[in-house]
Amino acid sequence: MRKIFYVGIIFLYAIFSCQKEQQQNNSGSSLTSNNAVADKPDLKEMRQKAREALQFCKNKKLNTDFCILIDMSIHSGLKRFFIWDFKKDSVSAAYLVGHGCGNNRWSSDESKDKPQFSNEDGSHLSSLGKYKLEGRGYSNWGINVKYLMHGLENTNSNALKRIIVFHSWELMSDEETFPTGSPEGWGCPTVSNNAMKKIDPILRQSKKPVLMWIYNK
Repeated sequence: MRKIFYVGIIFLYAIFSCQKEQQQNNSGSSLTSNNAVADKPDLKEMRQKAREALQFCKNKKLNTDFCILIDMSIHSGLKRFFIWDFKKDSVSAAYLVGHGCGNNRWSSDESKDKPQFSNEDGSHLSSLGKYKLEGRGYSNWGINVKYLMHGLENTNSNALKRIIVFHSWELMSDEETFPTGSPEGWGCPTVSNNAMKKIDPILRQSKKPVLMWIYNK
């Protein structure tokens, strides 16, 4: 009788332990998933941005096949650089992209989820707004390719003066690094070397300047 009693106690304890562990796992998975999902782009919002971008490209005589959308509201360890295909009305490629460090340490990720922005020279911050990518040149960084970024709004009008250009950087990762962020530079949007090797041919083939829109919704 005593043996049956102890077996029953052990059985109940095992069931209770399994249930508790399952609850903890579910809770942890849900928390991680929710945090990550919260940073992921909303496709409906992106389509709205893309529609506005397409109209802008038509008005400014920019490329109407595709544009580049950079959503700075997304954690820098997640992909937030999107090549938007206007014809398919969808994302054709996505990459990590770095932003400016401001007063933080260069190459750190201190503002990975709370970047600041400025149009001021010497701020070491990225500037929001629409840019025209026109002018391919030599860069001392990454794969030695850069594209000039012509600021088209009051928020980014000093881009050329500040030498804010689109280039690659060997410190940038190919894969998402969340919860760690991407390294921060002095304001240029930077992608990995492998990413630039894929993006550069697309930009070179374009017969018209390409729109790059950096926003923080």
